[in-house]
Amino acid sequence: MMPGILYLIPHSLGLPAQDPAQQLDWIIPQQVQALTARLPYFVAENAKTTRAHLKLLSQQHPLARPLQEIRIAELNVQTEAAQLPQLLQPILDGQDGGLISEAGVPAVADPGSALVRLAHQKGVTVRPLVGPSSLLMAVMASGMNGQSFAFHGYLPQDAAQRAKRMRELELRSRQEKQTQLFIETPYRNEALFKAFLQNCQPGTLLCCAVHLSLPDETVSTHTIAQWKKMALPDFQKKPCVFLMLAA
Repeated sequence: MMPGILYLIPHSLGLPAQDPAQQLDWIIPQQVQALTARLPYFVAENAKTTRAHLKLLSQQHPLARPLQEIRIAELNVQTEAAQLPQLLQPILDGQDGGLISEAGVPAVADPGSALVRLAHQKGVTVRPLVGPSSLLMAVMASGMNGQSFAFHGYLPQDAAQRAKRMRELELRSRQEKQTQLFIETPYRNEALFKAFLQNCQPGTLLCCAVHLSLPDETVSTHTIAQWKKMALPDFQKKPCVFLMLAA
């Protein structure tokens, strides 16, 4: 039996409470929505979020089977490597399936990459679908170097370690003219922002890309010296991508 196809399914970065289905059309192509609606099996970072997403899709694209009959297995930071084969097994058995993240695209800043690697090892066709990536959208809108950039995820929470790492990456950015990208748990955005102001050089550029793709999206790029004269960005409890480029 030929294996099925593993589709990499994009998820929204968040939706407004009013008219979410209409907003989704601005973010995820209709063809991707329709393909997602026909899949019988998903590997998801969060099953509850995925069910809500499928329920929203079903308003415009009938699901291939009732929502309660669609199998959703979870793959997150708690998943052990030994569990990956059983997550891939339905696809090896000939069923098409989708890997879907909590937000944005799977396998980028997401634990799904391990399943994708196993799929390649087992000869499964992997097809990425078009959708929002907060990291790429932030690079696009920042005005920083889009030819060379690196994503570092979370910086250390310990203040001394964070400052040391931040200065190391600022030096690397200056030497290589490379944009550095970071994320943080939303309620810690202010602490990370203030750490940039405290530890980076006055001429270093810092961008805060907040609530990307949502109605209250803001993207602002200024030097550290300029930021020190301004009010805090409105980013508390909102997903934010931080970008740094040293002069």
